[in-house]
This record gives sequence, C-alpha cells and structure tokens, in this order.
Amino acid sequence: MAAHLANSQLENFPALDWFDVASQVSPALRSSLEKILETQNGAAISTEEAYALAHAGDHDLLGLLTAANLLRAELCGNLVTYVVNRNINFTNICFVGCKFCAFSRGPRESDTYFLQPEDVAQKAMEAAELGATEVCIQGGLPHGLPPLYYRDILRAVKRAVPSMHIHAFSPMEIVYGVELTGMPLADYLAMLRDNGLGTLPGTAAEILDDQIRAVLSANKLTTEQWIEVIRTAHRLGIRSTSTMMYGHAETPEHWVRQMLLLREIQADSGGFTEFVPLGFVHQNTLLFQQGLSRAGPTLAEHLKVHALSRLLLAGAINNIQVSWVKLNRKLSQLCLHAGANDYGGTLMEENISREAGATAGQYTSPEDFQSLILETGRIPAERNTTYTRINIKLPLDELIAEEALEREFA
Repeated sequence: MAAHLANSQLENFPALDWFDVASQVSPALRSSLEKILETQNGAAISTEEAYALAHAGDHDLLGLLTAANLLRAELCGNLVTYVVNRNINFTNICFVGCKFCAFSRGPRESDTYFLQPEDVAQKAMEAAELGATEVCIQGGLPHGLPPLYYRDILRAVKRAVPSMHIHAFSPMEIVYGVELTGMPLADYLAMLRDNGLGTLPGTAAEILDDQIRAVLSANKLTTEQWIEVIRTAHRLGIRSTSTMMYGHAETPEHWVRQMLLLREIQADSGGFTEFVPLGFVHQNTLLFQQGLSRAGPTLAEHLKVHALSRLLLAGAINNIQVSWVKLNRKLSQLCLHAGANDYGGTLMEENISREAGATAGQYTSPEDFQSLILETGRIPAERNTTYTRINIKLPLDELIAEEALEREFA
C-alpha cells in the first residue's frame, strides 16, 4: 500500500487544510476529490477513482485526509456527537469460532458466564440511573439457547426501563434466532420490533466478501445473509448501523467495495444511521497468532479508512463514527480531523475489544468525551441512537464555549 509518510507527519496533518495541500496532490486524485467536494456526494466519482483514493500515499494521502475534514465540516458542522449507553454482553459462550475474536469461550471453560433476561434488565436499570439512553446488547452464540431468549431479553428490559432504547442483536444473532424458532426472517424481526427492539448493530459484517470471511470465520453468516437481514430490518422500520473491520487480511479494494455496497443499500432504504470503521485489534487473536493477518492497521490505514468513508459515503451515510475502544486517545482525536463526526457511546462495560488486546478502557464518561472533543476545537453534543435528538454540551469555561460557538457559526 502506498503510504510512505512518517508517522510524525501524519500526526501533524490537522495543522494543514485542503487548500494547503491541494496543489501537491496528483492531478487525477485532485480531480476526484474536487468532484466529491463540489457535489458533497461520493457518487460523483467512478469505482476506479475510488480505488485510486484508497491507495493514496504521501501528499495524495494528506490531500485525502484534509479533503475529508473539509467535507465533514460542510456536511456536519463542528459538532461531535456521542450517546450515553451501556454495553451488555449477555454471554461469552460461543460456538462460531471467529479467529479475530478473543472474547468467546467454549462451554467447558472456567470463566464462562450466561445472563438471564432479568440480569440484563438489572444492568439496563443501572445504566438508566447513570443517565444512559441506550443499551447495546450482544453476546456469544451458545448451543441450546432458548428459542425466544432474544425476545425475552427485550421484554425484560422494557418492563424495567420502558424509555430505554434497545440497540441489540447483530445480523449473526438474528440468523441464529431464525434458526432456533423456525420463523421466517421478516416475522422474526417484526416480533423483536414489537417487543422493544429499537435498532440493530450492523456488526458481524467484518469484510463483506466471502473469500475473506472464510479466513476470518468459516462458520459465520455469509455476505448474502448479512445483506438480507439488514435489508429486511430496514424494510420493517428497524434502522441499523453499518460497520467494516479493517487491518487484517483485506485490501483497500475490499474497503471500497464494502462502502459502495452500503451506499447501494442506503439508496434503497435510508435505514443506516451511521458508518463505524472498526480497526482490527490483533494481539490476542488466533487470526494473528496463526499468521493469517497483519498486525492490525497502521496509523495511515486508520486515518485513510475514516477519510475514505467520509468521502465515498457522502450524500448517503453522513455520520462517521470513531470506535474509541479500538483506538488510543490521540488517534481517536486524529480520526475526528480525518472526517469523523461522532465518538460513539460511553459503553460503561466494554469487553470484546478489551479481551482482544485493546487498551483504551471499558468506559469513557460524558465529561471525558466533552474534554476530548473540546481539545480538538470542536463542540460536544449528546445525541440519541438515531441522531434525532442532539443536545449541545457547553463546557464550564464560558470563554472556551464562546470560542467554540464562534467557530461553529462563523
């Protein structure tokens, strides 16, 4: 991959802007970036042009990053949003065997756990008391799961906290629920919706290419199944996030094809709330230990994927999220300068990335988010899951608040 800039140069790119570097960008890439900036729409360029952007290096990479940041400012302003939520992983027992996962356990291992619906509801109540508006509920796939277990979790949480938004169950879990109940997919999703499911995590996507998926997890749902679950959910009024895991065995061409597929689905349904690039955390995974992946993303890849998603998804999915649990503090802030406008959720109890080797922690408080955002010169704002309610959170220092607002409305 062509990306030869030293890390120190990349770390300092926020001091630049598009107009600083545009003249040093190669003519073909500059033309592509200008077409996107002029239309504010990633559909303005061809697939071949998108592939070229994905391979940008040196000054072309700086152009990509600064153009993405300019487009972010035009589409989203200077607000950086976040949601106050709790992550609830109801079990770590799983038969799927994903080689990129260090969270799952076999049923006979000593540190397994399995939460009953009432236990999940208790965690939701605790989250509500701490100000959470959302619980994100996912878990492993154990053999012998009660057929209506996912429905029963929804009922228990809604009984305990009727106002809580439930963001739950990946497409892999939905496929498993259909298998357990024997219900048609649309009927199963409608049942979950009617019992309190608010939105679906668009996880279990990894890379939507079956050859790569066979390397990552031979037992996981196929690309076609992932698309079918998402399209059916959107048709039933269940919105979802969209994701992509990068930095393992994939290529830049895979990034582009996945983003263009998501554009296509969004054009049909409008059901995606955001796109979340997920950097592969390699340290404790079989995928890396068996030599099947590289050692996670480089700094250039982290920045490039966020910028590329802003540019290629513009006009379709305009919220680009930083997955802070997979990044350190400085890198998460750099990604906000590379096109991202959302910091994700506070999480309160994050386990999956942590067990794979991530060191960013299990919880970021709203106050921490506000501090991180203000350090970048942007304005923090708390949102709900679907971005339909956004509350600006002004810092205590009125001078800083005034300066931030001046930048927003200049």
